[in-house]
Amino acid sequence: QVQLVESGGGLVQAGGSLRLSCAASGGTFSTYAMGWFRQAPGKEREFLATIRRSNTYYADSVKGRFTISRDNAKNLVYLQMNSLKPEDTAVYYCAAGTAYYSLSLYSQDGYDYWGQGTQVTVSS
Repeated sequence: QVQLVESGGGLVQAGGSLRLSCAASGGTFSTYAMGWFRQAPGKEREFLATIRRSNTYYADSVKGRFTISRDNAKNLVYLQMNSLKPEDTAVYYCAAGTAYYSLSLYSQDGYDYWGQGTQVTVSS
């Protein structure tokens, strides 16, 4: 029903920046809350940020460094990542959800569709 494709990952040095993009198709983009998650090898998938309409929420680990935004006209959601650290190394996923309650969007349970992921590697 909904397909999500991430792009923009790569290898960067600590302190550098990357902007991830997520392109959505197969649904009405503006009706979905969008989120970004990441998963490092051997670790659980971690919530990073969500945006519903103009409202945003960030995990403490990325607050002040990462910014989520969306362009509904282009069916795109972005994650601007600044001041990257080696511990930010992970596969980054975008997700789309229809959860009514905002609290549900702070975990994987609030999302119905997931992208394939894009690798972000931060070197020290």
